[in-house]
Amino acid sequence: MNLYTTLNLPSFHHYKWLVFVLFMMLNLGAKACDICGCFMGITPYDNQSSITLLHRYRSFGGYYGQKHSLFPEGAQLFNYNNQTNSPISKHNGNPSDYEIYRATEIRARYFLSKRIELNAILPYNSNSEKYNGNLNTLTGIGDANLFAGYHLLRKLDKPIVNQRLIVGLGIKLPTGKNDSENFEGIKFGTLHQMGTGSTDGFIYANYLMGFKKVGLSLSATYKVNGQNNQQESIANSTTSFLNFFYNVKLNYTYKMVPSAQFAYEYSAGEKYKGIKTGEHVMNNLMGGFGVDFFIKNITLNMALQTNVWAAKDDHPMPAGRLVLGVTYNFNQLYYFVN
Repeated sequence: MNLYTTLNLPSFHHYKWLVFVLFMMLNLGAKACDICGCFMGITPYDNQSSITLLHRYRSFGGYYGQKHSLFPEGAQLFNYNNQTNSPISKHNGNPSDYEIYRATEIRARYFLSKRIELNAILPYNSNSEKYNGNLNTLTGIGDANLFAGYHLLRKLDKPIVNQRLIVGLGIKLPTGKNDSENFEGIKFGTLHQMGTGSTDGFIYANYLMGFKKVGLSLSATYKVNGQNNQQESIANSTTSFLNFFYNVKLNYTYKMVPSAQFAYEYSAGEKYKGIKTGEHVMNNLMGGFGVDFFIKNITLNMALQTNVWAAKDDHPMPAGRLVLGVTYNFNQLYYFVN
């Protein structure tokens, strides 16, 4: 009996999100302004390799006067058209100002053994910034991420309480363009670019505990960011996630797992020549909900988080994060390493 059986979840894998991987990973958050809160999603828990298509949307509005901070006027959930028609902007608190960071990612996970998993993420980013009526949107391939996890604890054969602990490390490669300029030849800011231009490393841990139909997932990540060839960098960051979930069995084939989610992220922001500039500091707590649908080997994911608390020095108040995903889980019966 494994963890999924205990929770009445399909044994084909994945929690993708219920436990939320965490790991942080990644690519500088939703890339850009998601400085330390990159959302990895969930870690598979039934030792099944998988491939995922995931879309992440992160908005920074929060300026006084905005009616809809998550989707400010003119903002789009999907937008992959380049538009650069204004000089690099600075925040002035105009109610119409906003920043949107999107990433559509292909994620692959392969289990070398029942305890060792390899992961790869390749994002296609779209970052928009509106300032005084002018909208700048940059699109393109982002920074790729490679990481490996080891299942240190696997208590999956208990009748009531089951546990799993994964520890891992990874690297973010500078595969995204980081020197885009506007029509006046002015380079866009570091966080507006498709990539950071730096090679970064991170470590993470993810703990999952299931008790009958309920459970929790706790994840933490620490990311060490390098410096690009223009001596720009992002301060090292930490991210923590806490999810509470409950299994709902719809019928023999379909499962639904709603969850309450919380995410805390911290980073001292941008640095130039190793010195903190005070720009894009991240120190906030977000909360929301998510739901996973399991249909045979297919998993559908959705999560929505909004700002709960932000420090006074936090980057323009984060309005929210929306994540949509679909995963195909392979019926892996054999492993490269026994």
